[in-house]
Amino acid sequence: MDRQAENNAALRNVFLFQGAYFVITGVWPVVNMPSFISATGPKQDTWLVEMVGLLAISIGLSFLVASLRKQPLPIVLAYASALSFLLMDLIYVIGEVIPGIYLIDAAVQFVFISLMTFFLIRRSNHR
Repeated sequence: MDRQAENNAALRNVFLFQGAYFVITGVWPVVNMPSFISATGPKQDTWLVEMVGLLAISIGLSFLVASLRKQPLPIVLAYASALSFLLMDLIYVIGEVIPGIYLIDAAVQFVFISLMTFFLIRRSNHR
């Protein structure tokens, strides 16, 4: 496998992991709100938590399908969704609105952003 193909495979793997992460974290509050609340703290509007969960599932499935079918990767959606979760986690943990456990998600989102950036830069350098 040439370097370009290896880089594309690595980027697809990032999308696989990001997609799986979004699906798993999205499913959790939808199927078991009490355990989600136990881990992340009390919620005022559980319907909103479920809606965010369903959106995360939708995004994650898009990433999984694109990666597994070797279709064009939704790069803008991946950056925008990871950055959105990262910013909300940081802003609301710092503002003491949500508990510090959300910093774990912020770190995961940062890793996805970093890996995508790394492989996209490598890809553009090899063209």
